[in-house]
Amino acid sequence: MVPKFDSFFTPYLKCLSDGNIHKNKDLVEFAIKYFGLTEEEAQERIANQSQTQVYNRVLWAGTYLRKAGLAEKAMNGQYKITAEGLKRLKAGEVTLRTLAEYPAFVEFYGRKPKANTKQKKEVIATEEVEKTPIEVLEEAYSQLNNQLADDVLASLKDVSPQKFEQIVVDVLVGMGYGGSLEDAGTVTAYVKDDGIDGVIKEDKLGLDKIYVQAKRWNNCVGQPEIQKFVGALVGQGAKKGVFITTSYFSKEARQFQPKGDVKVVLIDGKELANYMIECGVGVSLKQSYQIKRIDTDYFEE
Repeated sequence: MVPKFDSFFTPYLKCLSDGNIHKNKDLVEFAIKYFGLTEEEAQERIANQSQTQVYNRVLWAGTYLRKAGLAEKAMNGQYKITAEGLKRLKAGEVTLRTLAEYPAFVEFYGRKPKANTKQKKEVIATEEVEKTPIEVLEEAYSQLNNQLADDVLASLKDVSPQKFEQIVVDVLVGMGYGGSLEDAGTVTAYVKDDGIDGVIKEDKLGLDKIYVQAKRWNNCVGQPEIQKFVGALVGQGAKKGVFITTSYFSKEARQFQPKGDVKVVLIDGKELANYMIECGVGVSLKQSYQIKRIDTDYFEE
């Protein structure tokens, strides 16, 4: 398990304590060895998968330490320890309580803008920081999306079968199949559809088609239903199909492999709701936040 965020302050300074200038790569490698992390732990990623957890925590540890004046930037992407940093490192472990002794850090970190410096310092000194700000933000974003997905799935279960079929085609078009709603996807007649609920072009030119089965169900979808769908595909001379449901698939359904060249993709309710959010189908933007970072190339002469 990757240690909590504020555990990275000490190894960060220890890496810099040799007096040399180090890049983030050096600091990350040092932290991995310092904590004795396994390869799997070293490669563990934060919620949005953009960075490893170790890399993210090393970067933020550096930010906190520089705000306290214990480390400083030597040049773009390279850092060194300060005299104060060496002094604090010799005194023992560096924690959030340690950083709370520095007014510049207190002003940077203070959670209560209206509180005075003494009050802020007292709050910081009693806190334990397990995650970086980015990790906290990513987890909050994930929680909001999970709740939205639950709401979307609940709404899907209330629509008519015909509307559900149209939603499914809208999602597939939103995922890039066919190009546009005008000519990319069609919904077959609700009755006598021969086990096919929708047909969508795999590409803009319509060189191939994907056949869709959409089930607005609450009960588990078993292997027999998938076998019936495969039979419908064979009857159409089709090789590609997507079976989508608002419920879930049994283990046997997931493991079923059609014979020949027929390929079927299964999408359950949770996956469908997440695809709808990703493609902007049935949801609208309420608020947007941008996270920006320094553009070091801009500042080069």
